Amino acid sequence: MSHQPRPIAASPGTTFSASRIRDTVLQLLDLEALPPIVQAGHPVLRQHSAPYDGQLDDAELQLLIRRMRDVMHAAPGVGLAAPQLGIPLQLAVLEDQYDIDPAAAALRGREPLEFFAMLNPRYEPLGTESASFFEGCLSVTGLQAVVTRHRDVRLDYLRPDGNGAVADFTGWQARIVQHETDHLHGALYLDRAELRSLSNNSEYSANWATPGIDAARSALGFLVD
Repeated sequence: MSHQPRPIAASPGTTFSASRIRDTVLQLLDLEALPPIVQAGHPVLRQHSAPYDGQLDDAELQLLIRRMRDVMHAAPGVGLAAPQLGIPLQLAVLEDQYDIDPAAAALRGREPLEFFAMLNPRYEPLGTESASFFEGCLSVTGLQAVVTRHRDVRLDYLRPDGNGAVADFTGWQARIVQHETDHLHGALYLDRAELRSLSNNSEYSANWATPGIDAARSALGFLVD
C-alpha cells in the first residue's frame, strides 16, 4: 500500500522527577489488586516519558515488569506501556500468543510474539512498505480505527538487564512495537488513525471484523487514492 504513517506532533516532557517516578512505582507495587489502566485524557499519556536511567533498582524494575505483564494479560492485550499505569517511564512489555483466524493471521502477517520488556526503545522503518489495519488500545476503550504503520521496523532498545539490543520485526509484531513505542513518546494510536474509520467495538464487530479493511475503506471513505 502506498500510504505512509501519519507523523505525530512532539509531546511535552514529563514533569515527574526521578524520585516521583520511583514513588509512583512503589505505590503501584503496594496495591493488592492489579492497578487500573489509565484512559485517554490522563496527562501522563500525552507526555514524553523519562528515559530509564536507574530510577528503580533491579528488584523494583523486575517487580514492575511482572506487574505490567499481569495487567496486560488480564486486560487482555498484546502490549502495555508504563504510562498506561500512570508512570512516565520509557518501559513497555509486549507479548502476543493469541490464536486468531488463520486467514486474518496470514493477511496481517501475525505471528506469535514471545514476551519481552523494552526500555528506551526507538524504531526506524526497514524499507518503504506500509500496512493499514484496524487497531485498538487499552487506554482508549471501546473504539477501534484504521492505522497505517511501517510493515517492517528495526527496534533499538535496552533490556532490563542493562544490555542494549537491536531486533527486526515485521507484520503484526512490528505494529505492536510501533504502538507501544509511540506510547512512551506521548502519542496514542488515534494520532496516526484514519478518523473516518473510527468505530465503536459493536459497530466494528457487526460490520468490519474481516481480515482486511477493503469493505470499511469503501463504505466509510478513508484512504482514498
